[in-house]
Amino acid sequence: MRKTLIALLLAAAIAAPAQPLLERHGSSMRLTIDGTPMLILGGELSNSAATSVDDIDEVMPRMAALGLNTVLVPAQWDLTEPIEGKFDFSLIDRTILKAREYHLKVIFLWFGAWKNSMSCYAPEWVKTDTKRFPRSMTANGKPLEIASVFSENVFQADNRAFAQLMQHIADMDRGHNTVVMMQVENEIGMLEDARDHSPEAERLFRAQVPDELTRFLRKHRSELHERMKEKFSGKDGTWTEVFGDDLYTDEIFMAYYYAKYVNRLAETARKIHPIPLYVNAAMNSRGRLPGDYPSAGPLAHLKDVWHCGAPLIDLLAPDIYDTGFKGWASQYALPDNPLFIPESRCCDNSGVRAIYAIGAHDALGFSPFAIDQAQPQECLHVTRSYELLRQLSPILHEVKNKRWGVLLDQDDKESIISDEDVVITCRHFFTLPWDPRATDGTTWPEGGAVLLKLARNDYLMAGNGIVATFQTRSEKEQSEVRTLGEDGFVDSGDGKVKERKAAPFKGKRKGIVSVDEVRIDDNGTMRYVRRDNGDQDHQGRHARISVGDYKILHIKLYDY
Repeated sequence: MRKTLIALLLAAAIAAPAQPLLERHGSSMRLTIDGTPMLILGGELSNSAATSVDDIDEVMPRMAALGLNTVLVPAQWDLTEPIEGKFDFSLIDRTILKAREYHLKVIFLWFGAWKNSMSCYAPEWVKTDTKRFPRSMTANGKPLEIASVFSENVFQADNRAFAQLMQHIADMDRGHNTVVMMQVENEIGMLEDARDHSPEAERLFRAQVPDELTRFLRKHRSELHERMKEKFSGKDGTWTEVFGDDLYTDEIFMAYYYAKYVNRLAETARKIHPIPLYVNAAMNSRGRLPGDYPSAGPLAHLKDVWHCGAPLIDLLAPDIYDTGFKGWASQYALPDNPLFIPESRCCDNSGVRAIYAIGAHDALGFSPFAIDQAQPQECLHVTRSYELLRQLSPILHEVKNKRWGVLLDQDDKESIISDEDVVITCRHFFTLPWDPRATDGTTWPEGGAVLLKLARNDYLMAGNGIVATFQTRSEKEQSEVRTLGEDGFVDSGDGKVKERKAAPFKGKRKGIVSVDEVRIDDNGTMRYVRRDNGDQDHQGRHARISVGDYKILHIKLYDY
């Protein structure tokens, strides 16, 4: 009987799906579940969206209907441990069960000691006992509603609750893989001051910089962020002796201790349920100084400190709400940090931004914030872009295929891609002179696409609001700037005969064999939908996807 029971347990273990992992595929990282790569086509719920069973029951089917495959859901300390030592995971259970019912994955966001820097999700018994759970302080001694990272009592209480949560998820989700990642804390960092000035913080700031950090920075000196290279003197000493005496030294000091705190939480999680872990960062934008933004969070210029202090964290992830999406994304898409965007402003541009992030940076995924409260038009862009990305997934995961991402707007209208003998010029759709929206004062929505090379002279282009021309290198160098109308004829002329003085054309040109709109099956097989020819490809001059359309085009070229 005992042998039979052991055999059954072993069989069950073998049959159970492997836990979610981050694995290297070629030069990039993939989230894989049971060996199958997964793109996170996500949406983050607003902070109060899953605070009752009714909330969860209402929102989950809506998220599935929008075409998401993953929902990012807060797991709130004050609701899971309202009385010290007594835990209530009923909302966690409901979220997981409803997600399974609608074939969704979940990423839980641990709102523990800090959320957007503040300790607003700490339970009442933590908030009100400031002697046991001390606060951070400004330089003039003002206490903040920010639990001190230097308090062991804060850590132990936070860690116990996080451990209970991880154990509960492990017990409920083992073999199901509904929960695919965990976010540890939320937009951690100091506000009102660049660092904590409480007594313990002051003592540590006057002490020597820990050897662990100086050794790490020396070892990785050639790979450090440029700002860290400038700050790090390379010698031993106190924080001001090693990094200088300014706000950014204060920030480095805090970043190290925030990272160490988070790494201890990650160590707890790994022992219980080793799924991928990440931390998210509020951006240091708009000319703000440390403390105006959440100082010391997992920001790009502090990545080296975070990698030293929190090696068990898999990803440093940007929350992108400001303009300049491409620039923010590129700061986090690094050889030592795969890009994942867990929060981005939900807007009409969200769809093309998701396509761009995955095309340009091989992002693990994308997630607009408060998608449950977004306007229908904003959601429609997310739905349509996710449908394209879902179709492209089998091909995107083929590491042999080259890929590029393009994101264009009214100020950044053109992007040029060089691929061996082919030059691909991508322009915003409104650069076509015959679309009245290009010149009627309409603010141009962003246009974007992912381009995939399947073979020589064989490409896929998927996106919205883009025009692409294909030329040989020599043809591009000799190309003339001519404004053509929708019919392909010169838009207007002055009627004067001009003397022909052009140099002889040299080399070959690229022509378009065909532009076909296609759909892609789950197994990666392309299915023909329609052919774009004549007016639709400008009589063989380009391939285009109008603003407001989301399509996949299969483009075949030839040389002449």
